[in-house]
Amino acid sequence: MSEHVIIERQGPVQTIRMNRPDKKNALTRAMYQAMAEALRQGDADPAVRVHVFLGLPGAFSAGNDLHDFMAIATGGEGGLEVWNFLEALAGAQKPVLSGVDGIAVGIGTTLNLHCDLTFATPRTVFRTPFVDLGLVPEAGSSLLVPAVVGRQQAFALLGLGEGFSAEKALAAGLIYAVVTDDELEVTVLDAATLVASKPPEALKIARDLMLGPREPLLARIREEGKRFKERLKSDEARAALMAFMMRKKG
Repeated sequence: MSEHVIIERQGPVQTIRMNRPDKKNALTRAMYQAMAEALRQGDADPAVRVHVFLGLPGAFSAGNDLHDFMAIATGGEGGLEVWNFLEALAGAQKPVLSGVDGIAVGIGTTLNLHCDLTFATPRTVFRTPFVDLGLVPEAGSSLLVPAVVGRQQAFALLGLGEGFSAEKALAAGLIYAVVTDDELEVTVLDAATLVASKPPEALKIARDLMLGPREPLLARIREEGKRFKERLKSDEARAALMAFMMRKKG
């Protein structure tokens, strides 16, 4: 397990907290693996009724650790942990909730597309700069976002990399509610406790009916993953990633 992911149980609620404050919760391969294992173990444990994803004040997640991207872009291999996590998330057998505050970039946005309820604070901005980095959407977002917000808003988010405020995300149907930063975690955990109190078999059937067959989503995640890995090795992505990292150093 990663030291940067904290797994806790509060009765039937399992919380998965990203905890890498010095990097604004940029996700490493070890963090992805730890979260995938937590989801699968929670799904297999009858005592767990609901999963909750949390970040830190002001930083849900800055996205993928760019050093991992650069390692692949410059000839290395890897990334299996990412796709393991995405498949565990998309295939989660129990409800998934999230509480988002502040920075929500890349996977920090797309993770929430798989949540049954997402709460965000007014200062949250959802952003997916995949194309700006020479990459493509991931986590099934190319399928999920157009289905929720329509093609043009999806293009703005996934193609242009336009930031969506919490209020805009709420109006678009991407999240459930906007709450103040000091109320966020209490509100999310109260909602999780309420979800956990429902008859579990009936709730699972209802949720499965709403989600529909998972295979088309999993197939899209795999297709995006294939394209993503191809793009990471492209000259375009390599140049964009290097330019971005130089700007961060400057």
